[in-house]
Amino acid sequence: MKLVVGRIGRPHGLRGDVSVEVRTDEPDTRFAPGTTLATDPASTGPLVVESRRWHSGVLLVRFEGVAGRDQAEELRGTMLVIDSEDIPPPDDPDEFYDHQLIGLTVVKPDGEQVGEVSDVLHHGQDLLVVRRGKTGGAGGAKVVEVYVPFVKALVPEVDLVKGILVVDGPAGLLDPDEIV
Repeated sequence: MKLVVGRIGRPHGLRGDVSVEVRTDEPDTRFAPGTTLATDPASTGPLVVESRRWHSGVLLVRFEGVAGRDQAEELRGTMLVIDSEDIPPPDDPDEFYDHQLIGLTVVKPDGEQVGEVSDVLHHGQDLLVVRRGKTGGAGGAKVVEVYVPFVKALVPEVDLVKGILVVDGPAGLLDPDEIV
């Protein structure tokens, strides 16, 4: 699975530097000089980091072979990606990467399947987006997204091997009757 670690923005200066919208917790590692990054679209890369620096809170990167502003402009909007296999597992057994959680089956403590993790949001508190579905009725299939705080009290178990995540929430949070 490919993970986006950055998106190339506008050029900075005349020598080929570009601004990068950082989408990783480890920008110093991911954008270290000499690092090769795959791209989306693939035809744009791979790109090798020649240098990087921070300027007013913005990461500026120069890639090998990008010699001027015009070449830098051609890279605008390119996604910089890495393979999820290249990421070492977290040291803390209770810490997970978003890509490990997305797609897990959500079950209640009694084992009843109630949905699937479709996204992870980071807005002060980590939230799991659980996609729930119900079929039938005059309106046809309904899909509802439920936001579950990713805290041990509500999510006591994550089993990556079995592909499940247990949610032990308050009454009503995951009840099928709540889907209308």
